[in-house]
Amino acid sequence: MMQKAASVFQLKLRKWTWLSIGLAVYLLFTAVVFFYYQDDVDQMNWVDREAFNYKLINQYKLTDNLTQDDVMRRLGTPDITEALLQDKDVYQVLYYRTHRSVADGITTADECTALLFKNRKLQAIGEEAVQRYSTISANAN
Repeated sequence: MMQKAASVFQLKLRKWTWLSIGLAVYLLFTAVVFFYYQDDVDQMNWVDREAFNYKLINQYKLTDNLTQDDVMRRLGTPDITEALLQDKDVYQVLYYRTHRSVADGITTADECTALLFKNRKLQAIGEEAVQRYSTISANAN
């Protein structure tokens, strides 16, 4: 009787051991995917991409010294782009859609968040980027 109880206990212990190992492997795999897998913006539908763009752009700070390549590597191709050359400086504003106002299949600047770059370095974000670019382009003409 004692031997049978010990055998049942060993089976339960073995079952819990395998269950614990399986759970640990699952959690490890989930953590690796969560922390190291980069989202592919080209594979996202427009709703997910808007949310992704909004979240990422809101994390950007001008003090981070971000380059245009850094931003495009993470956010992909912008929805709208404008550029100009003034006094040997290249100004480029990239618009990424972050909030759709009309589901008409056309992306407009008012549905985007602007990022202004001077010589490929981030200078301004959002409405400030639009205002500064407008001022620069008005002075260039």
